[in-house]
Amino acid sequence: MAQGVRKLVKSDFGIGITGIAGPTGATDEKPVGLVYIAVSSQDGVHSKEFRFVGDRTGIKRWASQSALDMLRRELLKTD
Repeated sequence: MAQGVRKLVKSDFGIGITGIAGPTGATDEKPVGLVYIAVSSQDGVHSKEFRFVGDRTGIKRWASQSALDMLRRELLKTD
C-alpha cells in the first residue's frame, strides 16, 4: 500500500495504514487495536506492527501519530 501510494502520486515517500480500529471486526487472531503501518522510500519499505488500546477514535489517533513519527524518523535518515 505505501509503495503503491508513493508510485501513484510520484512522491519521495508513501505511508500505508491498515488494522482493526473497532468496535467490531476483531477476531482472536486480529484483535481491536492491531495496526500495521508502513513507510515507503527509495531505500525500501519499512513496516511495523502496533497493538493500541482504546476506543475507535483513540486507536485512529495513535495510528496516525505513529505513522507520522515513522515518516519523521525516515526523513531524519535522509538529512
